[in-house]
Amino acid sequence: MNEEKKSGQIFDLPTLRRLFTFVKPYQKQFYTLVTLILVSAALSPLSPLLFRYTIDNQIASGDYNGLAKMLAVMVGLLFFQAIIQFIHTYLAGWLGQNIIRDIRVQLYEKILSLRLKFFDQTPIGRLVTRTVSDVETLSDVFSDGMAAVAGDILQLVLIIGVMFYTDWRLSLISLATVPFMLISTYIFKEKIKDSFNEVRTAVSNLNAFVQEHITGMNIVQIFSAEKIELDKFQKINTVHRDAHIRSIWYYSVYYPVADVIAAAATGLIVWYGAREILHNDITFGTVTAFIMFTNLFFRPIRMLADRFNTLQMGIVSTDRILKLLDSDDYTVNNGTYAPTQLRGEVSFKNVWFAYNEEEYVLRDISFDVKAGQTVAFVGATGAGKSSVINLLSRFYDINKGEIMVDGVEIHQYELGALRHNIGVVLQDVFLFSDTIHNNITLGNPDISRAQIIEAAQLVGAHDFIERLPGGYDYNVMERGATLSVGQRQLISFVRALVHDPKIIVLDEATSSVDTETEELIQNAIEKLMKGRTAIVIAHRLSTIQKANQIIVLDKGQIKEKGTHDELLEHDGFYANLYRMQYKEVVG
Repeated sequence: MNEEKKSGQIFDLPTLRRLFTFVKPYQKQFYTLVTLILVSAALSPLSPLLFRYTIDNQIASGDYNGLAKMLAVMVGLLFFQAIIQFIHTYLAGWLGQNIIRDIRVQLYEKILSLRLKFFDQTPIGRLVTRTVSDVETLSDVFSDGMAAVAGDILQLVLIIGVMFYTDWRLSLISLATVPFMLISTYIFKEKIKDSFNEVRTAVSNLNAFVQEHITGMNIVQIFSAEKIELDKFQKINTVHRDAHIRSIWYYSVYYPVADVIAAAATGLIVWYGAREILHNDITFGTVTAFIMFTNLFFRPIRMLADRFNTLQMGIVSTDRILKLLDSDDYTVNNGTYAPTQLRGEVSFKNVWFAYNEEEYVLRDISFDVKAGQTVAFVGATGAGKSSVINLLSRFYDINKGEIMVDGVEIHQYELGALRHNIGVVLQDVFLFSDTIHNNITLGNPDISRAQIIEAAQLVGAHDFIERLPGGYDYNVMERGATLSVGQRQLISFVRALVHDPKIIVLDEATSSVDTETEELIQNAIEKLMKGRTAIVIAHRLSTIQKANQIIVLDKGQIKEKGTHDELLEHDGFYANLYRMQYKEVVG
């Protein structure tokens, strides 16, 4: 069943047990909340009884002193109930917000540990819905859910008991309309549950659509597709609006119906009670108390429908959150080998890899790179070049074969230690909406401003950074929108180098920059690659002619290996690529 359309079961005990594991750090506050709810429910029948006693005794007999005392008691009870309600409301909100804060932290921590394969297959909007909307729903479960339902049910039981103890005839008259209330409440509960499911699905679709299209806004505008995308958005938004309106319609029908049924019960009490008063079989105070009892009785019944739907939505959200928390699609980090420094030797031995089962993008790949050497990968788009570096950093895990770094299989490394020693500069540079300084350090306090400036000067980025307002404290905005492609590329290069890795990976690192910026990077590469292993992927063959080894990939297989001159002399794949790029025959 599609998880976006699944309906929750209120008494889904396994899910409830998991849900209440989040309460453990706040058990004292939770049980205090439950106690307050139960005390409030237990006090609810007192007011009608006090009114009955006062009317039938103090007022009927003209006992003004006794009346003043009873009024003081009732005012005291009112203040006591108000204090309990205040503490209950605040504590329920406090508890709910603290729990959802903890759940959000757990969810985000889990998301950080997931493999890139998971993000390839899961819409980002859906993850946003899990982390924001679904978690927010759980706040209502704790503040307006199980404990509140228990309080309402206890209040109903106590009121019925007191009513029958007071007068069984008026009790039966009062409860005559209850079957109609229960039927209307059940119908409302089922209808509102369906509309809530539709709203939840529409919200998830909206999040996914908006996130995806804002991210890809340049494509939308390049192809003048604004009108088309607006029409798509309007259709999704209309579904969202209609689902909300249906839920509003159900509420607008149910509450007047419930009020009419409650009013009918009150009318029956007045009709029967007045007749019995005339015959001196029932006191005026008893009839007044039963009118109050009726209002107290029907209010929690009306509330129960909402509370049950809150619980159902909470169970669904909990189920979806738990599925994400329980996902095993993360990079296993069982390795313990964490050397302080690597030499930088890299070896692939008979490596096979597929993003999807059996659809291999790398087939029996084997090569060796000695420490301090530069190896370059060339080949057509889709040949498998980027897959090689994804496997080296364990962004994905291989299907068959072995990858060694310094003679140690990469799964034996502690993941953080492995990735700390591999600096990556990608073609599509991602910068966060933050300062240049923080985008370079990524929050690492061990990297000083002096180290950043030194790396930026070496790369050639220092001058343009200093010209920006605020220099290294300049906010680049989301995805570095205020910088040019070349400037973003230089910053990403500084970011990789300032962590002082022993292995540098350049994935099309110069393909998106102008000639002047590319020259800056090439000059920096020549200085910085000394003592480091470099793995370079590029379409511009001019950038890799000095590599110690060039590997030509085609359809996931190695076709040729050698230096630039050796491959040109061989006159194979590489030579053809070279001639195609430079439009000349090279002998």
